[in-house]
Parts: sequence; structure tokens; C-alpha cells
Amino acid sequence: MKPLVSIIMGSTSDLPVMEKACKWLEQQEIPFEVNALSAHRTPDAVETFAKEAKGRGVKVIIAGAGMAAALPGVIAASTPLPVIGVPIKGMLDGLDAMLSIIQMPPGIPVATVGVNGAQNAAILAAEMIALGNDAIAQKIDNWKASLGQKIEKANKELAAIQDYKYKC
Repeated sequence: MKPLVSIIMGSTSDLPVMEKACKWLEQQEIPFEVNALSAHRTPDAVETFAKEAKGRGVKVIIAGAGMAAALPGVIAASTPLPVIGVPIKGMLDGLDAMLSIIQMPPGIPVATVGVNGAQNAAILAAEMIALGNDAIAQKIDNWKASLGQKIEKANKELAAIQDYKYKC
């Protein structure tokens, strides 16, 4: 099955953060691919990747990067596909990466999630794809409904603990 989402990171050291996106997409059975390419160390490969992604059937690119965090912007400059940037916590608690990703010039947008927010990037990518894919839209609806059920269950458990511990 062709990947609909492409997850790319500047280094395999970013994998512990980016695997959260992989796990969420895998759970939702949304096909994806993963690559490690650096905007600074492999710029030609990044440009080729970005230019060829649409032709391979990719619908959204999630790009994680830390420190200078040029990867999402470099990819966005070379593809018509939506790019979601994931700033990765580094030397300045991810503030350096976040600022690099959100400070894009006019005409080169990059959607940005919170620092280390790879799971939210996967959800946002799926929501973008769901605009034209009813099956994925239904998966998102089901998943979001389950969030409410988890909170309701946790609230009941908390009430039971409070009733037990804090009786006067």
C-alpha cells in the first residue's frame, strides 16, 4: 500500500520523538513511510525527496527537526504538499527549533505543532487527508470519541478514590 503520510527527521536521534507519530498512524492503519535526511548534511537528497513525494502518492509530510530546524521549511519550499513541522527539544528546550519552524516567509507555509508533538502531527496529517477520504475521517471520529470515554472513566475512578480517602 502506498504511503499517504511521509515522516522525515533530520537524524535518527529524533526517532524517539517521531515514533509517536508512527505509532498513532499504525494504530489507525494509515499507511506511512519514515526517512532520515538532513537539510544541512544531505540537501540534495532532501530536495529530491520533497519534489518526488507527491508523485509517489504522499498526501502530507511530517518533518521533525531540532536546533536550527530547517528541514520542514526546506521541504515546504520544494513541494506543493502540506508540511507539518515538529520542533524537537534540544539545547533551548525546543524553543530554537520551534522559532525556526514557525518563522517561515510568505508563500512557504509550514503547519507547526508543539515541541515534541509528533502524535499531534500525525493526527493533523490524518485530518488533512480525511477531507477527501471518508474511511480515514471515520477512524478519526472513532478515535476522538474514545478520548472522551477515557476521561469519563478516569473521572469515575478519581471520584471513587476521593470518596474512600477523604471521608470526613
